[in-house]
Amino acid sequence: MAEAAPLCQAAPDAAAIEAMARDTLARMPEPFAAHLAEVVLLVEDYADDETLAALGIEDPIELTGIYHGRPVGEKSAFDSGAMPDRIHLYRLPILWEWIETGVRLDELVHHVVVHEVGHHFGLSDDDMHALEDGAA
Repeated sequence: MAEAAPLCQAAPDAAAIEAMARDTLARMPEPFAAHLAEVVLLVEDYADDETLAALGIEDPIELTGIYHGRPVGEKSAFDSGAMPDRIHLYRLPILWEWIETGVRLDELVHHVVVHEVGHHFGLSDDDMHALEDGAA
């Protein structure tokens, strides 16, 4: 899809990042796809101060995404009233990494989304790599 941006090109907006992320979610294999319908996807410029502080991150450019919620295996029938699970993507850190690495933007967004989906399922890093390959 998108290559490293020339200096004169406008940076992709939140809607463009969200479209790439939704494309990744649409390509998730079963049984993962069935559990993702209720997950809320949010694209913001940066993580808020509370999130950064909770993770011990001082520079907001270091956080490209985060999963908020309980992993599927830890859910219970007694979870009623809880906030919905959410995947937050942070547009400016993603764009910064895109510029720094030269990785195609759609591939970078795909990687971040799969990583956060992996947290939703409580997967290990190795399992996340396998899921990323399966959702390509």
